[in-house]
Amino acid sequence: MTLPRTPSLRLDGRRALVTGAGRGIGLAAAAALAEAGASVTLAARTAAEITAAAAEIRDAGHLAASLVLDVTDQEAVTAALAALPAFHILVNNAGTNRPRNFLDVTEDDYDTIMGLNLRAAFFVAQTVARRMGTGGSIIHMSSQMGHVGGADRTVYCASKHALEGLAKAMAIDLAPRGIRVNTIGPTFTETPLTRPFFADPAFRDDTLRRIKLGRLAQVEDMMGAVVFLASDAAAMVTGTSLLVDGGWTAE
Repeated sequence: MTLPRTPSLRLDGRRALVTGAGRGIGLAAAAALAEAGASVTLAARTAAEITAAAAEIRDAGHLAASLVLDVTDQEAVTAALAALPAFHILVNNAGTNRPRNFLDVTEDDYDTIMGLNLRAAFFVAQTVARRMGTGGSIIHMSSQMGHVGGADRTVYCASKHALEGLAKAMAIDLAPRGIRVNTIGPTFTETPLTRPFFADPAFRDDTLRRIKLGRLAQVEDMMGAVVFLASDAAAMVTGTSLLVDGGWTAE
């Protein structure tokens, strides 16, 4: 008898691009991919953050470089990525939110959130996929709010629900090229973006009540999901969402 062998979670020899990589989940994703052996390019608008982050990853003995880039500027995205070797892995992580009641949302709120969370994600993925070889992996960082609704999050929910649909359709279009497309749906995670929300005790208590595991997620909780979906261990996984939500959407 020959026992089946678990596919490797190692990413040696592969190149990965992570957007919004200067902090929070994006930085954790970059660190996880680098630790698994990938050569990671950290992209964000803030040079100081990603330069320091890439240096820290290199100091840990891994491969990392920084790329100062505004992903909402498609001309800049096209030029920057054309100057780099093709990527095997993309983590589309850049995103934002402006929590407001539906009646108070402005056109600028709508355009800013949808422009970064959906439009930029679409065209960054398209730009990377056009040069991606077979066996590539595209991971959109979505949200549990891509599966449910939430108070004061109409535009954010709209953007993340759209991202879920985008990933499914992309998976179909790119499957003949061997490129897999999936999403990760975190619950509320303690990051610089979300930390101000939890200053409100009522919001924090309601959030913890809805997360069945009884705690806020940490960025480390997303790292295994990123490596799994990027690796050969997920070779038959495409067009789906990996919810890392502590049970929020279970009821």
